[in-house]
Amino acid sequence: MNCYDFDKTIFNPDSSVLFTYYCIAHHPVAMLHAVPAAVHYGLKYLFKKTDFSTLKEKLYVFLRYLDDVDGDVKRFWDKRSGRIEKWYLAQKREDDIIISASPEFLLKPVAEMLKVRLIATKIDKHTGKMDGVNCKGAEKVKRLMLEYPEAVVDAFYSDSLSDTPMAELAKSAYIVNKSDLRPWPKT
Repeated sequence: MNCYDFDKTIFNPDSSVLFTYYCIAHHPVAMLHAVPAAVHYGLKYLFKKTDFSTLKEKLYVFLRYLDDVDGDVKRFWDKRSGRIEKWYLAQKREDDIIISASPEFLLKPVAEMLKVRLIATKIDKHTGKMDGVNCKGAEKVKRLMLEYPEAVVDAFYSDSLSDTPMAELAKSAYIVNKSDLRPWPKT
C-alpha cells in the first residue's frame, strides 16, 4: 500500500484553509462567532501557552453555527476536487490510504470520490471538538498501526518533514512540492 498526506501533497493548497475561506464567504455571521476564540488562542499559540491541537479545536468553533455542514462540505468539494494533483491520479491504487491532520469530516467525501481509505483528525462537525489527538507526525504512525496493524507501507508521500515518522516506516518516501517528487531527505 501507499500512504499519502493530503494537503499540499496530493491537493493544493490546504483544504482546511480553503474550507474556512468558503465558510467566510458563505456564512460570514457564523464565522464572526469564531473570531474571538481564534484571536485569543492564536495569540496563546504564538506565545507557546497552548498547543496546536487546542488551537485547531478553537478555530473550528464556527462549525457550531452552520446549519448543514455536510451540504457545505459537498458544495465545497464540488468546486475543488479538480485540484487533486495529476501525478497522484496517474498512480492511484485501490489500497491507497490518505493520512492527514485535516478533519475527517472534510476529507471523507473526497476520499470516497477517489475510492481510497482515510485516516484523519477526528473533529466533531457540529461542535468543532477534537476527539483524540491531531493526526500529525508520529500520531500518523500510531493511527495507521491501530487501524491496520499488519500494514506494510510501500511508499509514503508528504510535503512536510514533520511526517518523518511515516517516511521512516515506508520502504520508500518522497517529499512533494506540487508535481515535484524527490526522495525523502536522509536524517
